[in-house]
Amino acid sequence: MDEKGSATDNVYIERFFRTIKYDKIYLERPETGNELYAVCKQFINYYNERRDHSATGDVPPNKVYRKVA
Repeated sequence: MDEKGSATDNVYIERFFRTIKYDKIYLERPETGNELYAVCKQFINYYNERRDHSATGDVPPNKVYRKVA
């Protein structure tokens, strides 16, 4: 880790939080905790199983990392 308050410490998770908020939560506007949980679960499944990622050569992460495991 870098020094306290460094912007690069959480860059990957902060980017993911931005993506899930703008691509799913703000569009569907869940009203209860259970709805929010379901929306997040659905998006995380999509994010890992079907969404292409430029960092992995436009291949979903589960296809890239299953080959390694």
